[in-house]
Amino acid sequence: MDFKLAAKEILENVGGADNLANMTHCATRLRLTLKDPSKANDEAIKEIDGVVNIVNKAGQYQILIGTEVPKLYDEFEALVTGDDGSVQVNNNGGISGNIISTIFSAISAIFAPLLPALAGSGILRGLLILAVQTGILSEASGTYSILNVASMSVFYFLPVLLAFTSARRFGASPYLSALIGAALLNPEFIALMGDTGNGATTSFLKIPVVLMNYNSTVVPIILSIWAFSYLYKFLDKKVPETLKLVIIPLISLAVMIPLTVIVIGPIGVYSGEAVAQVVNWLIERSSILTGILIGGGWSVLVSLGIHWAVNPIMINNVSTYGFDYIVPFTFACNFAVIGTTIGVYFKARNNKLRSFAVTGLVTVALSAIIEPTLFGLLVKNKKLFLAQIIGGAVGGAYLGLTKVVTNAFVFGSVTTFPAFVTDNASNFIQAMIGLGISLAVSAILAYMFMEREEMLS
Repeated sequence: MDFKLAAKEILENVGGADNLANMTHCATRLRLTLKDPSKANDEAIKEIDGVVNIVNKAGQYQILIGTEVPKLYDEFEALVTGDDGSVQVNNNGGISGNIISTIFSAISAIFAPLLPALAGSGILRGLLILAVQTGILSEASGTYSILNVASMSVFYFLPVLLAFTSARRFGASPYLSALIGAALLNPEFIALMGDTGNGATTSFLKIPVVLMNYNSTVVPIILSIWAFSYLYKFLDKKVPETLKLVIIPLISLAVMIPLTVIVIGPIGVYSGEAVAQVVNWLIERSSILTGILIGGGWSVLVSLGIHWAVNPIMINNVSTYGFDYIVPFTFACNFAVIGTTIGVYFKARNNKLRSFAVTGLVTVALSAIIEPTLFGLLVKNKKLFLAQIIGGAVGGAYLGLTKVVTNAFVFGSVTTFPAFVTDNASNFIQAMIGLGISLAVSAILAYMFMEREEMLS
């Protein structure tokens, strides 16, 4: 794929840089907010080499590319960059379009760059637990300690990483933002809590301060950098050019760090915990129903591009509690997609369709990317889509019934099975049974629902 040519053609067919209100990307899609969506030429864009499909939902014009979308985005960004190096779109977190579009765009832009680090760390954590359980490593060994640090650092320093990505999304200085995140993890700040932990108090200029432990938190730093972006833009506009090097960092750190620990931080901690507790309460109240809804409905959310709204909850659960109930349900969805491709392969006579099914199976099994199969096969054939949804729902129900969890936020594939390795040995076994159910049910239904002579449109 010629990324430079593809980016040029996409930009031309969405109405040019002047029609862009916002742009970002996630794991597989170029996500654009267009000022006038009617200017986009859908058919021409679909014909561009490398474009799999287009989804225009939730106020975003989403162009499905696949796992190489970051390379395309780099070329796309270069095309809309001015001579002074500034990006010539409203990519600074301001409200452009509706509020739903803004929220989804922000979530995608903030978390997408961190997904490889989160996934890799999660898999390493699972392998480390497995090594301890099988006696290969001892928890008292230096090897274990070093690998444990390697697997858990991304979660501990999540506020610093999120500060950087949030700053890029909201238009603040990434480096000053990272310093704000780092200040929350400074040992001297943490020492103020003593043995009391969350809820300990101190004071700042005689203002009471409720102290919190911010390592592994998600919401506080995002809210803080969002607020900082307004201060930063104000200072950047008002401070003379000759004084910016000193004055902007000075005021930014002196204002934002106290403001974060006094106001924004506690609000973020309590609100993030409240959302996670509500979701986990619903799972505890009816884990089977939750498994049915998420296992069966996850592919629908993915097809609409709004599954990103749930990802932060899963990340927060893993970073706060060390495990998550929702991730296994997304595995159920992915393995139902694999099952559907198996059913298609054994039922279809058309070689092109069978080849597409095998490609989809391998792609999902190894990389957890379901979009090519979802848009190339399931969305076009409602019966197959139904087979996949039913398979995901049944498998999700079993995973909910047996309370399967993962120890990390990962995408569902064969390569991420170590995420099911926990101190509870049966967790992995129940996970394999649940995923096997998803695969088998969807494969059987796909075989039953499909016409043998069907072609790939």
